[in-house]
Amino acid sequence: MDKLPKIGIPVIIIIIILIIVIAKSAVTIDSGEAGVLYKTFKNGVVTDEPPMGEGFHIVAPWNKVFVYEVRQQELFEKMRVLSSNGLEILIEASAWYEPVYKDLGNLHQSLGENYLQRVIQPAIRSAARSVVGRYTPEQLYSSKRDAIQDEIFAETKVILEKQYVQLNEVLVRDVTLPNTIKEAIERKLRQEQESLEYEFRLVTASKEAEKVRIEAQGKADANRILSASLTDKILQDKGIDATVQLSQSPNSKVIVVGGGESGLPLILGNN
Repeated sequence: MDKLPKIGIPVIIIIIILIIVIAKSAVTIDSGEAGVLYKTFKNGVVTDEPPMGEGFHIVAPWNKVFVYEVRQQELFEKMRVLSSNGLEILIEASAWYEPVYKDLGNLHQSLGENYLQRVIQPAIRSAARSVVGRYTPEQLYSSKRDAIQDEIFAETKVILEKQYVQLNEVLVRDVTLPNTIKEAIERKLRQEQESLEYEFRLVTASKEAEKVRIEAQGKADANRILSASLTDKILQDKGIDATVQLSQSPNSKVIVVGGGESGLPLILGNN
């Protein structure tokens, strides 16, 4: 076997070294991610330049690139907190968050890659304890869920704005009370509903009775006015009108004009 030329070995070594250097220097950043450059021999973390975007990058082999996900992410938390009267409440909530893209270098320098555990979880837990502590279990169970969701979001957002993290939304998925408290609240709500229904029936009955009374009073007033306005002459005229109409009916046979009392017509039928 022919021996390699003396110049061949150094070339092979150089090629191997180049391959290793390129491999260590090549950085690929996937979609939804960004890179923070750390310069070993110059000031460390780069904070005065935009993060490295998606795609292929070449960096010096002695430098490092820390890759962060910059898409919106979700944190799901189960928290045990105390209500205003000291009862333990279980809250299930989700927080939607993402790192502030332009401040990714500052985030890496101040908090590092585990910023979720260092700042986001403590922030949302602190806000939840603060907000829930202002309400009673009954308020949390019925009418204040949207309010505590908005307040937890507002308080958490204030904390995270100083930590290079953007909070997009907080969703309170469930509020669980102790069974005894939950049953007592449900029983009270049922009683209140039954009381409201009873009051509604009373009001409806009262209105119906008032309607009947007004109708009866109206009829009585109408009859009184009619009685006062009827004279013998009017009755006679109405009797004559009725006689004319009845005379045109096939069922009427004999009509004696002036045959009845008060001079009204007397009508004789078939029999």
